[in-house]
Amino acid sequence: MDKELIIRSSSDTVDFALLKDGKLIELQKDEDENNFSVGDVFIAKIRKTVPGLNAAFVNVGYEKDAFLHYHDLGPKLPSLLKFTKRVSTGKLKDFSLKNFPFEKDIDKDGKIVDALKSNQSLLVQIVKEPISTKGPRISSELSIAGRYIVLVPFSSRISISQKIEDREEKDRLKRLVKSITPQGFGVIVRTVAQGKKVAELDKDLQNLLSRWTAMCKKLHKAHHPSKVLGEMNKASSILRDIFNDTFTGITVDDEELYYQVKDYLQEIAPKKESIVKLYQSKVPIFEKHGIERQIKTSFGRTVSMAKGAYLVIEHTEALHVIDVNSGNRSNKANNQEETALEVNLIAASEIARQLRLRDMGGIIVVDFIDMTNAENRQKLFNHLREEMQDDRAKHKILPPSKFGLIQITRQRTRPEMNIKTREEDPNGINGSEVEAPIGIVQKITHDLEVLLRKDYKKLTLNTHPFIAAFLTKGFPSIRSKWFFEHKKWVKILPRDAYTYLEYHFFDKDGNQIK
Repeated sequence: MDKELIIRSSSDTVDFALLKDGKLIELQKDEDENNFSVGDVFIAKIRKTVPGLNAAFVNVGYEKDAFLHYHDLGPKLPSLLKFTKRVSTGKLKDFSLKNFPFEKDIDKDGKIVDALKSNQSLLVQIVKEPISTKGPRISSELSIAGRYIVLVPFSSRISISQKIEDREEKDRLKRLVKSITPQGFGVIVRTVAQGKKVAELDKDLQNLLSRWTAMCKKLHKAHHPSKVLGEMNKASSILRDIFNDTFTGITVDDEELYYQVKDYLQEIAPKKESIVKLYQSKVPIFEKHGIERQIKTSFGRTVSMAKGAYLVIEHTEALHVIDVNSGNRSNKANNQEETALEVNLIAASEIARQLRLRDMGGIIVVDFIDMTNAENRQKLFNHLREEMQDDRAKHKILPPSKFGLIQITRQRTRPEMNIKTREEDPNGINGSEVEAPIGIVQKITHDLEVLLRKDYKKLTLNTHPFIAAFLTKGFPSIRSKWFFEHKKWVKILPRDAYTYLEYHFFDKDGNQIK
């Protein structure tokens, strides 16, 4: 399995594309004007408390106030408030928490008015970026993420990732981390810490403590609101969260970013530093790796899959609905149950990819093709869970209902990736739009495969001159690839009278195939 990270840089944005065996599975964008990223810590002031919501609205510098619910305050809120006040006024210069006297924890089911007051100064962390018309969602239970561990100030708890299943390894990690964690701090051990030695964990911990100290130094005389601890640059934060030994390449088209990535990799995985390459070709990096083509064909309402099957993805205010279709596959198949299972398994893999690619969150309802066999339904459920194992967003999958529906909830921490895939219709008026030409080529290919399975001896394709040229020019051309794959030559005739994306297949007698 090949895993590659392709990084494209422009004047104001950096795009990150994660490829698995050449297929795009994750796409992220880092924009200069985005001042609110998950993990950022702000010194802010309470605007007002709302007893009816048991929450407070906090001014973090965004046009809409951030939302802070009582359950997001954390039990150690009084200690955090006391520490913030003493550090901000310059009365406390020891940030280690070793000798800091902790206050009594707040009541688990208390009221916001008893915990916070208007105009109070507070350290808060972004847990959900501004989405649509809503301001950021925040928490006052701070955590600083590292490569192997997450540091939690004002805590004494040592937690181990649930994805580490080996009981002995869990005990080993807990014992090691407990021996190096300073008083006043808790630690969450991440999945990638599995098998790591104490020296590597301690190096990560010291780095996080340095970031905590640097943040505390900023508090004295800091403006309200202001960012006091930012996530590391996007390239490093993505590598921190997704990088592992299975990566085979990281390609960057910007020299400064190339050295940043190289330096960070030297820190976390020196043996893998050589996989970082600087891309210097005149062909745009996303074009070279086929990413632009995949973006165009992956983000529309309809998503094509193998063997003619396809997904229809609909978005509503409340939820996302995904419909699985078998396409032009014959209903007279020898075993419809086997056909349904085959299409559903292909769809489950694509759905897991789509959720990560679009960063879809909230409630997702998937309408799979009905299967009568309970064993097949369980097989589908298990396959979907396996495919979503690499998804870093918290998610829960419910078993299939009697109607063949599977419900998924997926954590939403940033706005959904929404890319426009339709283009202005060159034949149309009043700003009408059509599917991108690259999508129509994929559709033609799928239709061709269906017709060849029906054993047509000779096929002719009539299409617009632009599309005809796209299919026939270059070596190997798309038509040549069809021939190598199916061992049948398709005659292509350009038709000036056709609209831009119109095409029709004809049989050997010149009859149009419906």
